[in-house]
Amino acid sequence: MAQGSLLAALGGIAMLTGSAAAPTATQVEAALKERLPKTKVSSVDCSKVDGLCEVVAGQNLFYVDRSARFLVIGRVYDMQTRQDLTAARLLALNPDMLVGTAARANAAAEAPEAPAAGGGTRVAQPALAQRLDLSRLSDKGAITWGSGPQTVTVFSDFHCGYCRALSQALETMNVKVIERPISVLGSREIADQVLCARDRHAAVRAAYAQDPIRPGPKCDTSGLDENEAFARAHGLNGTPVIVRSDGAVIEGFKPKAVLAQWLKGAKS
Repeated sequence: MAQGSLLAALGGIAMLTGSAAAPTATQVEAALKERLPKTKVSSVDCSKVDGLCEVVAGQNLFYVDRSARFLVIGRVYDMQTRQDLTAARLLALNPDMLVGTAARANAAAEAPEAPAAGGGTRVAQPALAQRLDLSRLSDKGAITWGSGPQTVTVFSDFHCGYCRALSQALETMNVKVIERPISVLGSREIADQVLCARDRHAAVRAAYAQDPIRPGPKCDTSGLDENEAFARAHGLNGTPVIVRSDGAVIEGFKPKAVLAQWLKGAKS
């Protein structure tokens, strides 16, 4: 069913209640059960985003307005805290899945079934490019550590457990790492501290271990804005994203043996 038809099917009930007061999560859930009888709703939370209610249905996540008339499938991004609220919630719901994979799976999943037809709609997400040209990125947002004949760039988030595991694997390899933090899970403040630390490698380790970071002098952190703008422009919605010296890309944590073999494929 097309998305417009789905929304039209959902619009049969004009309001949850005749009261002027904002409907409660319980009322929204009741309306959803009437409009989407084939969708098992796990929880409804109307407290996080003004005007929207977060709806969890199994491992899927979507949003409705407070009348439960309009359904929204997509990502909610807090521009003040620079946090992807949808990705953070998906990670909490699916702790065994990579953030990027979970977010794309959610966006591509079938929408809740409409009462009339019981069908679904799929929302297309742009695929991450197989190669990335990093040549236009400045060094201001790069945190370089390690040494070796091969270089790998990692777009990471210091709140990402898979990024921590990847960092630990790269520590044991003969490789130069260029880490470019992006705040997918609200880690921008930590990234600022790491970038301005006197010993950035030690700060990276501390950040992933959730240990205090030794403060350094204030510094220019606009390079992190550059990282995040690049990530948005190229569809890097999750972390980690690993870029080889020839621009080849893989997503998510990979064990040491897989990384070592993949890095051998870089052009000399």
